[in-house]
Amino acid sequence: MVIVTPKVMEALKSIGLNLYERNIWVALLSKGSASVGELTELSGVPRSRAYDILESLANKGFIVLQPTKPLKAVAIPPEEALERVKKKLEEQMKKQIEKIEELKNSQVLKELVSLYKSGIKSVSPEEIVGALKGNSIFQQLETMFKVANKKISIVTTPEGAENLLKNHYETLKKAKDRGVEIKIVATVSENKPKEELKMLSNIAEVKIINDKELPIKGEFAIIDGKEILMNLVNSEKPVENVAIWTRSDHAATNLLEPLFDLMWKKATK
Repeated sequence: MVIVTPKVMEALKSIGLNLYERNIWVALLSKGSASVGELTELSGVPRSRAYDILESLANKGFIVLQPTKPLKAVAIPPEEALERVKKKLEEQMKKQIEKIEELKNSQVLKELVSLYKSGIKSVSPEEIVGALKGNSIFQQLETMFKVANKKISIVTTPEGAENLLKNHYETLKKAKDRGVEIKIVATVSENKPKEELKMLSNIAEVKIINDKELPIKGEFAIIDGKEILMNLVNSEKPVENVAIWTRSDHAATNLLEPLFDLMWKKATK
């Protein structure tokens, strides 16, 4: 069996190759050209699965199959294989985006929206809650900022301010342009604000508060007094962010808005 470093196998996994695909591709690279029997012996992949795996690798652009008996596979230079795979993915993504755009402008979307609106009416507020991780947090925040009508209140940290600037600046700017009041409080360890906070002050009222004066380092956002998203993990630490989202008038107006108002009064511009 062909042996490569775990780093190589992990890298191949990160681009979408399953274990059998990785083993067979690595085995084929070591031979240049090989029959199914040779590849199963070198890779440890069961012969019953080898044909499907080879076909999958060929469809993805990693290898070339020879229509011979017995079937043989030919390796191509890894850099060329990766470039082929990249182009294939770009083409697939382009087609998917085109289909989504067509869907957004079709009667189908209207039916889906109607279905959602009728369904959401029957859901009680305590059921409209979800746990989010990683990029899904940014996606949910983006949606919340887009639908805001009156007010966006944000408590953040300097690190969180970087994320706001990087991921949501344009959306927040559009919210401001349509008349939404945006307030941001950032807890800092020193009274000199970071450049990101200064840039956010172009689209929002921004205040800072020293974390020694009010030791609250959490992050949350309140939208129109009825929808909230709260981080459950400190964004300063190198772990995947986790957050909870809910659409609850009670949680927004009776729990987090009073806390935000307290911080706003104590904070300075």
